[in-house]
Amino acid sequence: MKNKLMLFIMFGLALILFTSCTAPDQADNEKMNITVSILPEKFFVERIGGEHVAVNVMVGPGDSPHTYEPKPEQMAALSQSKVYFAIGVEFEGAWMDKFISANPQMVIVDVSDNVEKIPMEDHHDEDDAEEDEHDGEELDPHIWTSPEIAKTIARRIAGELSSVDSQNAGYYHSNLEELLTEIEQLQSDIREDLRDLENRKFLVFHPAWDYFAREFGLEEIAIEVGGTEPSASELSAILETALKENIRVVFAQPEFSTQIAEYIASEINGEVVLITPLAENWLENLRTVTRTLKENL
Repeated sequence: MKNKLMLFIMFGLALILFTSCTAPDQADNEKMNITVSILPEKFFVERIGGEHVAVNVMVGPGDSPHTYEPKPEQMAALSQSKVYFAIGVEFEGAWMDKFISANPQMVIVDVSDNVEKIPMEDHHDEDDAEEDEHDGEELDPHIWTSPEIAKTIARRIAGELSSVDSQNAGYYHSNLEELLTEIEQLQSDIREDLRDLENRKFLVFHPAWDYFAREFGLEEIAIEVGGTEPSASELSAILETALKENIRVVFAQPEFSTQIAEYIASEINGEVVLITPLAENWLENLRTVTRTLKENL
């Protein structure tokens, strides 16, 4: 009995010693903390980074990147992040210095760098034209709604993850290639779905879909631009355009008030349909938006 007990103890000690010698370092098992601005970026980082990343999102479900302020728990997660992937949305300009102060070692990567952005069409009164000439041109930040630009974003993310975690570079690039194949299939499917649309103009409350529209031969007509609601004369012009173009649907976002959209819909004997550019599952969301456009245009 004593011999069996001694043998059991010796086996246990040997197993512990073997495990401690062969187990990888804790650092090898830890996920790399990454912070992103919006949920679609989380999709790209998780698809590419896979099991090697843990993603903190600043603008969560239902929040708007135009009015967002970080929560304490998000700042705490950001302070532990290796990389911050910015994308050029509005709140970054107000908060980026604070983010850097909270984590000076964090690498800041703006995935919108080197992307040619579309100027936001603005509501202008003729009397303000001279003053507007001196204003800075506002650029549309919603670049991720274009699958072609999304491929550029994905490549940038894969490159940066590979740079800060070179031992897993092969894994990141393999995941990237798989994702790019899926995006290319998405592009093909969207073109086919929208190919036979007769009316290619659509009315939106918040101008979030211009990059998508330009890639697939559509035209976005925006009600609100640059956070500014239309004046009475502009609203009248929008209604006139909608009636002329036989538009009966106003697309709005769940992150914004739909009051004006509902008023316009009532004036054109139409309806409000909700779509969002901020859904977490970017790939499936663009398929859903495409189906919605096809059904309503």
